[in-house]
Amino acid sequence: MAADALTSDRVDVELHDAIETCYERGWTDGLPVVPPTEDRVAAFLEAAGNQPTDVLGVVETRGRVITAEKAAINAVMAGCLPEYMPVINAVIRAMTTPEFNWHGSIASTGGSGQLIVVGGPIAKELGVNHGVNLFGPGFRPNATIGRAVRLIIMNVTGGTPGLLDRSTFGFGGKYSFVIAEDEEASPWEPLHVQRGLDPAESAITVYAAHSPTQFIDHSSNTPEGLIASAADAMRPTGANHNEFVVVWSPEHILRFRQAGWTKRQAMEALFHEAHGSVKELKARARGEDVDLRPIVSSPDGVIMLVGGGNAGGFSIVVSPWGAGYMSQSVTQAVERPS
Repeated sequence: MAADALTSDRVDVELHDAIETCYERGWTDGLPVVPPTEDRVAAFLEAAGNQPTDVLGVVETRGRVITAEKAAINAVMAGCLPEYMPVINAVIRAMTTPEFNWHGSIASTGGSGQLIVVGGPIAKELGVNHGVNLFGPGFRPNATIGRAVRLIIMNVTGGTPGLLDRSTFGFGGKYSFVIAEDEEASPWEPLHVQRGLDPAESAITVYAAHSPTQFIDHSSNTPEGLIASAADAMRPTGANHNEFVVVWSPEHILRFRQAGWTKRQAMEALFHEAHGSVKELKARARGEDVDLRPIVSSPDGVIMLVGGGNAGGFSIVVSPWGAGYMSQSVTQAVERPS
């Protein structure tokens, strides 16, 4: 890929000045970025087998077209390596489907982040963390892949805080929110296989999410007890969500393995256990009976993953952005050049 094939505007400055120029022009997420040189951008395009003008997605409500060149520029700025580009491309393709609702999830006052789950061989090849400190710092692909997506949201589609991004609060996952599944620790098929892809394929799933909530259970020795703990953690978010993510730690998932539970069995059990109330607070204040409703609309909306450190009786629930069917998680195969 020749650098002279790129069409974006050039800014000729020294390294330190380039970093400050990105701040001055509003091209950062608040942290310093890597200046995107022409050769570096060309290398990223080559790694994904892209031409600069390839269209990865269109945000129709904004009239914005996301080209491979624009995605690569922001991936360089985020601190990615070139080999991360196929994953970023897949995320953009998934997020620009109507089911995901790019514009709504970015512009809402609800303040969603994009939980990106990487599965299949590419997760291990790139070193995407699935273990200790799963939702924390310390791993380049987890930190920079999500950051690249956030910079694309801001710089290409106008999702800048205070302008299009109207989040009331936001949270740290809006910088980056990327994990891999621990497929070896899991007794169940990976998410992308559950959704119809081949185990040998690499894929991502993207989910418009609010912040994760860690719950503690050091005493349950059965799947039923752990299901009850997960349901308790889900209840404060209210009822009638279309999806909900649960990430079981290796210590907890061992109970499901020992009991021989299938993923479907666990999904159905949590669906039936997790009920909330639409008007619970008001009903309690009046001393009335509470009208309980399912937190998730069906067992299929329970997205179960395995990850985290090997030790510790903790697991995670991640609530969705919005109520009802405002956004649907999307799984997308990762396409790589031969």
